[in-house]
Amino acid sequence: MSVRDDSIPKLRQRRDQLRAELAAVGDMRPGSLVERYRRCGKPNCRCARAGDRGHGPSFSLTHGVKGKTVTKIIPREAVDQTRQQIAECQRFRVLAQEVVAASERLCDAELRRTDGPGSEETAKKGASKPRSRRRSQSRSQR
Repeated sequence: MSVRDDSIPKLRQRRDQLRAELAAVGDMRPGSLVERYRRCGKPNCRCARAGDRGHGPSFSLTHGVKGKTVTKIIPREAVDQTRQQIAECQRFRVLAQEVVAASERLCDAELRRTDGPGSEETAKKGASKPRSRRRSQSRSQR
């Protein structure tokens, strides 16, 4: 999308559309859902046989909190719901990035629109002052 004065309404429309999609995001949770099998340690259990996967599957959700990995066990009945919540969290992150990008494009377009005649004068007003000449250190008169 080119950034011209007539594209500003389109940019606003895209930003507003993304905001509406963001508002429609459902329940979410971050992390990864992992299917696990474990061995119970009893020597006569079927899980102790060679080639057996072990007991399971059991599902755990892991994600980072303040630099540490947190794990929660997810019941089998809640696995599909948890997958949907993880997908919503990923969708939220993508939408949030898109809202920021669309808003930035809009801000740039509005800034360019206001840069017209007199923008040189504005640049001069905010320009830094010329540097002063460096003076040599005064010498002692002794």
